[in-house]
Amino acid sequence: MRRLAVAFVLISLLISSCGRTDYADETQAEKKTDIVYISNEEVGSSVEMIRQLSEEYEAEHPNVRFSIEAIPEGDLSQRITLLAASNDLPALFRYQSGRPLLDLIRSDSVLNLEETFKELGLYDRLNPAAVELLKSAVDGAGLYALPLEMNIEGFWYNKAIFERYGLKEPQTWDEMLRIAETLKAAGVQPFSVAGKDKWQITRLINAYAIRKIGVDAMEQVDKGTLKLTDPRFIEAASVVQDMGLKGYLGGAVNTLDVNAATDLFLQGQAAMYYSGSWLLRDFNVPERNKLGAENIGFFSIPLVEGGAGQLDEYPMNAGLTTSFSKAAYTEEVGDWMKDVFEEYGDRAMSELGMVTGFNVESMPENVPPLTRMVQEKIEGVKRASGWFEAKFSTKAQLLAWNNAQLLVTDSRFAPTRYMTELQAVLDSEQ
Repeated sequence: MRRLAVAFVLISLLISSCGRTDYADETQAEKKTDIVYISNEEVGSSVEMIRQLSEEYEAEHPNVRFSIEAIPEGDLSQRITLLAASNDLPALFRYQSGRPLLDLIRSDSVLNLEETFKELGLYDRLNPAAVELLKSAVDGAGLYALPLEMNIEGFWYNKAIFERYGLKEPQTWDEMLRIAETLKAAGVQPFSVAGKDKWQITRLINAYAIRKIGVDAMEQVDKGTLKLTDPRFIEAASVVQDMGLKGYLGGAVNTLDVNAATDLFLQGQAAMYYSGSWLLRDFNVPERNKLGAENIGFFSIPLVEGGAGQLDEYPMNAGLTTSFSKAAYTEEVGDWMKDVFEEYGDRAMSELGMVTGFNVESMPENVPPLTRMVQEKIEGVKRASGWFEAKFSTKAQLLAWNNAQLLVTDSRFAPTRYMTELQAVLDSEQ
């Protein structure tokens, strides 16, 4: 009997053990790899492209589950900062490049994408100019963000208005101002500017400054080797102020937000519009573009007499960039990244007509003409700059914006004062 009892116990243990193994295997098989993307939007060109590519990947890899957590852009920085502090960042997230991202790099919170993309065989998919721009934004610390968008800035113009008044694309800033005077005299608003959103005014200051001083003007300011009180910066502020006071920017410049300024241009009520290639999203939508894409042209920031800038140098940015958590990176996440970003550049171009910081292996025939033109210009960029406030603190950024509104509307607010007050803030933060 004792032998039978022992045998019964052993058999029971064996059955129980087998049951637990099967259950464990089943649980392991059902285990999901969750890839969460914190973004400021659930829809939008780059987000939609990643979602679509991920859905295709998930169809063949059911253990992977991709999701987007959208939060307002105004809350994004604080949310990411808090998650980084608790070492709980999601697999990927949108964040401001520049100093905010540099803080995460220094805390070892974000993934080195140059190393990772080389390991995954993806590094040659990235446009070298885009890589250099993102590296410079974090003081050369490395590549820690992806250029899901790639934008150049310059002047869009209404071809029909230019033709009506016998005007040609200006090569110099003086030529552009003469065009503005001709148009204003004819009752046509020369420039559309979103003064309510402020940054479009400082973009004009930056445009003149990089043609006068050189494409690295703001890099020199950030390094402390050049002051904003330099006469050339004051000249830039003075030229833009003069454009405002002469009415070239319209009579209500500070009441227009970006949407209104864009519509003003697309409805043919302003001849020129300084902005970036991100506007292709609007230009390629017939319902919004009342001009027709064939009536829109683009010219680089004109040259300044005696200046160091060149026409093949552009302000460039990668929009709100996407970074990856170092702690959340796994082999499964790497497999997902390789599949999604191997096709990202070509698919974004062919399906959305979107210009990115990824190389396009084969330009599709159905790409809208304006998108094709921008892609060709990006490929020809020799050197790139950031925007005016790219490396400013929040305090300096807000001062630059708020005072820019005064600069273009109030003759009592001197360009010297604009630059002096701004430089004082930069000095206080060193």
